[in-house]
Amino acid sequence: MSWVKINTFHWHITDSQSFPLMVADYPELAINGAYSSEEMYSESDVQYLVEYAAARGIDILLEIDTPGHTAIIGTTYPDYVACFDASPWASYANEPPAGQLRFALPEVMTFTASLLSSIAKTLPSSYFSTGGDELNTNCYTNDLPTQQQLNATGMTLNDALNNFTQTTHGALIAQGKTPVVWEEMVLNWNVTLSNDTIVMVWISSEDAAAVAEKGFRIVQAPSNYFYLDCGAGEWIGDDPTGNSWCDPFKTWSESYTFDPLANLTEAQYELVLGGEQILWAEQSGPQNLDSIVWPRAASSAEIFWSAKQPTGAALNVTEALPRLHDVRYRMVQRGLNAIPLQPQWCALRPDACDLYA
Repeated sequence: MSWVKINTFHWHITDSQSFPLMVADYPELAINGAYSSEEMYSESDVQYLVEYAAARGIDILLEIDTPGHTAIIGTTYPDYVACFDASPWASYANEPPAGQLRFALPEVMTFTASLLSSIAKTLPSSYFSTGGDELNTNCYTNDLPTQQQLNATGMTLNDALNNFTQTTHGALIAQGKTPVVWEEMVLNWNVTLSNDTIVMVWISSEDAAAVAEKGFRIVQAPSNYFYLDCGAGEWIGDDPTGNSWCDPFKTWSESYTFDPLANLTEAQYELVLGGEQILWAEQSGPQNLDSIVWPRAASSAEIFWSAKQPTGAALNVTEALPRLHDVRYRMVQRGLNAIPLQPQWCALRPDACDLYA
């Protein structure tokens, strides 16, 4: 990352399947929720990574996604999670297993705020992500404790989510953190967010304009350009002909054509803070991480740092290719398993393999 001046590592450290983060105030979450005792991150592990990254000019932005993608919390606090491991999972969640925090319940709201605060106070970054993506409303419609709480208070689900968000974000702000959320928290729900909140645009590049219209700062990470895991086929079982939802594979050159300021007014340009190349790890690990990420992720360096070539000319895939070849060869020399961009014959002959050469 430091070789190409990518300066933030967004670490989505927990999800429905596993809670590998050891939290001093809530150790049972990892004890019950990690895959094994060898697959946990201790607080010292996290601090080591934070210091290692900082020495290379990289900030670690941690994310504890809430209230969705939290099924694993139900292994420790079963009363806090709605539709825990419900079947068929696809009716209650975007991926297995089903389960979401019962955010309408006061005790869940208090627990979550305390959990986020406990983690945030150990981290130096000014930013902390609470996620907020892919909430399944059917889960709550069919959840008796949630419906009883809503009926008792006269609140709607949106009202309850607003209270939950203000409480959890308030806890982070009290720790000096700026909240970061996924785009649904702005576009799908009517919740009150602090003006400083940063919004990750991920579903489509077309959504940035709607977020900017509401005045929020943006990190561009649209799946139609920057999702590195797309194109590997479906990872869900019993679907042999299925493709990943964000197919096709996102080439470096497709990413390189992205305009971070497209569809925005000149007054909104300052809202764009930068962008991310995202890798969701359902089908990746130490065995293939390098080849999935590099050198494709390097394409974002010029896009988000300068929006032009070193010569000052507009971005151009043909002109960028030799530079990216050079980056890739340097990565390989330094021990990274970065994939080739072309056959070596082409790499040695700039433009010789262009479509109309």
